[in-house]
Amino acid sequence: MSATATSVVDTPSQPRGPRRWVWVGAGLLVLAVAVAGVLVGQVTVPLDEVGQVIAAHLFGAPPLAGRMAEQIVWDVRLPRVLGGIVVGIALAVTGVVIQAVVRNPLGDAYVIGVTPGASLGAVAAIVLLGVGSLGITAAAFAGAIAAFLVIIALARRGGGWAPGRVILSGVAIGYLLAAATYFLQIMATPTQLQRALFWTLGSVAGVGWDDLPLLTVITVLGCGWMLLRARWLDALAAGPELARSQGVPVGRFQLELMGIAALITACVVSVVGGIGFVGLVIPHAARFLVGAAHRRVLLASLLLGAAFLPAADILARTVLAPTELPIGIITAAVGAPLFIAQLARTDWGAPA
Repeated sequence: MSATATSVVDTPSQPRGPRRWVWVGAGLLVLAVAVAGVLVGQVTVPLDEVGQVIAAHLFGAPPLAGRMAEQIVWDVRLPRVLGGIVVGIALAVTGVVIQAVVRNPLGDAYVIGVTPGASLGAVAAIVLLGVGSLGITAAAFAGAIAAFLVIIALARRGGGWAPGRVILSGVAIGYLLAAATYFLQIMATPTQLQRALFWTLGSVAGVGWDDLPLLTVITVLGCGWMLLRARWLDALAAGPELARSQGVPVGRFQLELMGIAALITACVVSVVGGIGFVGLVIPHAARFLVGAAHRRVLLASLLLGAAFLPAADILARTVLAPTELPIGIITAAVGAPLFIAQLARTDWGAPA
């Protein structure tokens, strides 16, 4: 693969490290966005009432805030903000890993077929089965994992698989799954079509407390495993030959990484729908801030993803209030210009 395709992701030996203000600033940004996400909406809740509601639920303090404030803060906005943070972390970190494995700066969940598979599963459940939210979630998860397994099977050759074959297989299967999804949308009634479109573009509006435990556990375990393998990721991003010379079992390691990334993304997509651009844009922003060493990139992506997605959700519910936009529209509108700006400042080398 040429340097043109890999220069963004395969230089972990760069000496530049982040200054302390980068980490402090990113942490404060996450906190500020989280607070704003609880305060802002069609009904503005004062900060002191937010504190009273949280204290009443966590510490048994007297419920001084009104019942409406309690419902808005505890039942709706707080799980929504926390869900946005977890989803942002999950998508950003898996984006880092996918780009390292396929050695391509354009790698994200679409490449490994998870998002198109989940979309087809969810739309099929809505249009053909007419099931409720639990059935849609289960169908989306099953579709995501099935699509990933098909793509990995197609990419294997001679007992191994090459990242380039994963990309080509993912693009081909992704288009096929997208065509099937559009066909089902044509068959849908207006009500079904509205549900399908809102789901495929993604939203954290429906995230509740019951959705958070499994989503959080899978994300934390997956991210922790990836951080423990950061040195192997550095070696893999520099090339499979160098990775093998350093004792990395390349084929097995690639499959483990892609499997964990697929599992995390499938869990996310099955809860909040298909949210694009987070796993594509955030890793590039992290590398710009902290260099290319994967331990730093993973940590920076974790923080930036935790701030980016809840911020996009705030825009989604306020830009055209009282109408709420699917969050995928916001992430695309913000993410695409940021990615184009990153492309403009990256040295892609001379044409082949």
